Amino acid sequence: MVVPDHSADRVTSVGATVTGDLVQAGVVHGGLHVHHPPTPAGPFVPRQLPAPPPMFAGRAHALAALDLALDPSAVPLPRGPTGRAAVTAISTVGGAGGIGKTWLALHWANRRLELFPDGQLFVDLQGFSPTGRPVEPDVAVRGFLDALGVEPGRVPAQLGAQAAMFRSLVAGRRMLVVLDNAASADQVEPLLPGSPTCAVLITCRTKLASLIDRYGARHLQLDVLSGDEAHALMAGRLGRTRVTAEPATADDLVKLCGHYPLALSIMARHAHTRPTVPLQEFTAELRELGLEMLEHDTDPAASLPTVLSWSLSGLTATQRQAFALLGVAPGPDTGLPAAASLIGLPVPAARKVLRVLEDASLIDRRARGRFTMHDLIRGYAAALAQRLAEPVRRAALERVVDFYLHTACAADRLLEPHAQPLEPAEAAAGTQHHPLPDDPAALSWLDTEYPHLLACRRIATAQRRPEVVWKLAWALTAFHGRRGHRADAVVVWRAALEAARHLPHPARSRAHRLLGRAYARLDRHDDATDHLREALTLAVRFEDVTEQAHAHHMLAWSRARQGDDRRALRHARRALHLYRTLDQQAWEANALNQVGWLAARLGDYDTAREACRAALALNRRQGNTDGEAATLDSLGYIDLRTGSPDRAVDLYQQALRLFDTLGDTAASANTLDSLGHAHAAAGRPDRARTAWRAALDRFEEHGRASDATRVRRSLERLAGGEAVAGVR
Repeated sequence: MVVPDHSADRVTSVGATVTGDLVQAGVVHGGLHVHHPPTPAGPFVPRQLPAPPPMFAGRAHALAALDLALDPSAVPLPRGPTGRAAVTAISTVGGAGGIGKTWLALHWANRRLELFPDGQLFVDLQGFSPTGRPVEPDVAVRGFLDALGVEPGRVPAQLGAQAAMFRSLVAGRRMLVVLDNAASADQVEPLLPGSPTCAVLITCRTKLASLIDRYGARHLQLDVLSGDEAHALMAGRLGRTRVTAEPATADDLVKLCGHYPLALSIMARHAHTRPTVPLQEFTAELRELGLEMLEHDTDPAASLPTVLSWSLSGLTATQRQAFALLGVAPGPDTGLPAAASLIGLPVPAARKVLRVLEDASLIDRRARGRFTMHDLIRGYAAALAQRLAEPVRRAALERVVDFYLHTACAADRLLEPHAQPLEPAEAAAGTQHHPLPDDPAALSWLDTEYPHLLACRRIATAQRRPEVVWKLAWALTAFHGRRGHRADAVVVWRAALEAARHLPHPARSRAHRLLGRAYARLDRHDDATDHLREALTLAVRFEDVTEQAHAHHMLAWSRARQGDDRRALRHARRALHLYRTLDQQAWEANALNQVGWLAARLGDYDTAREACRAALALNRRQGNTDGEAATLDSLGYIDLRTGSPDRAVDLYQQALRLFDTLGDTAASANTLDSLGHAHAAAGRPDRARTAWRAALDRFEEHGRASDATRVRRSLERLAGGEAVAGVR
């Protein structure tokens, strides 16, 4: 005989056995009695939400996003025949450890209790915690069943049956389920209600891909606080009076914390528990100690490095090492080919590693395939990198520096196809190749990677790789000229000159010459002359005709900037002679243009025009666009000085188009200035004003204060109706 036992009460009988929900009776003495528990008067209404964070600040956009995703009256989800949502509203809040995910979830949930009158369920799934052991789904669902009033004896043994019972109990009820600190979709899925009347809010460090794919979950990636929000958090913890008493210090503290919520809370705790200590002392300690100031020896949840360390628990050894190495990568962010070189993996494998780190909220992917880290997370990663074996760390940095050097040299060859070619040594094994198809691609890559190239120079210096330091400077020469990075050029070539002391000729001669040019561009003429003379002395000592010609050419240019045109012309003619003996037509064209320019400045316009026309023909024959543009500018100058402003305008406009095609904003600024004078001389003040304003913008962009001042004076005289005399 089989009798259902819905209550799972034990039966006092002889020979009776209990199997699941059934009682198998054997020999029964007396009678069989099954007792059912009393039915509750109404459903249990759980109120499991923890208290909301008392000092919550900001997050208006995130709260609005949760309103949109979880408010049954606002959520734009598929609707059933009755007009009600046909699926459960699920929202996941992702972000790094300590970014404030739980604070946001609890604040929103407690603020919107009226949406869920039938109860709120909450569980900390401990996906990332000191124990390292996430809560098993069956444990979590049993907790929910307990909260819903299910007797322990009625809970099924299997997880699937438990989840089904949970879904049945909440069906049709307006309830909120908060799943905090989830580890994976597998952990979460059994805890999802099936009713469209329910809503689920999940916090997680990883992107729960299958929930997004299968259930249409809305994912909200949480970032750091804004400046105003960070200040509001500090004021809420410490009191507005204390914060406003040291406004500059409070600003520094917020910036040093990187607007990171847990870091701000830790520093607020330091200050709150020591009310007599000025904020300035805590700021100084944080600046000196960095992450060490954000640690706690006995309370893991109060230590930012420890909280961040929990995010590594599910990573492989390769992924952990990649994360650590990204902490010491050069520059503010990293592109995929550079990251692949750093990690030492082919690009497809590196992409997979980066995707895992991104899903774990350890790195962020930005536009154009750039990967970045918050400064505090990067500091933590860098600390981990210091624990790697020294050969591993050194090899990684050598690979990434070689990647940047080889790509920069390829870019330089595209920008300056007629310059002396530079071939770096063979790259370290594992370095990735990044092709650049043309001049615009080269310039775009250099614009993007410029901070990283400067950082590589510092790494190469620290690793005592003088050849790399020198070649990085050489590879940046054309780029510095086009983009007007004058002060940086001095810094880079000073480092290259020091490196050249360990290198054979002509490294030192070239370093002196290019450092001299960099000083001349800053109008530091004494320094420029000293280095250019030393470059010439070394070239003569080593009987290097090429370097002698380059040194004379640069001395001519530097002397002209000082206003010594006659001495400049002597150097220019000497350079021209030497270039002709070398049969280098591209360099000869540059020297011819320089001779013509200087002759024009000295009033010898026939010589000037003849030299510049010869230079123009040579440049066009060589396909040297840069040289052609410079020579057109010189011819425009000659026409303007000889009373032909309309022809000068045409020549300047031709030069300007070529400079703009090259992306040479430094040279185009000069040409715009001259174009303004040509328009003014031709009686077109409106066009002169337009040209000068454009020139002024570029001079200011490049930090060329004296040039900007000169153009402002031209604009002021033009506005006052004065004649504008003179030309650059």
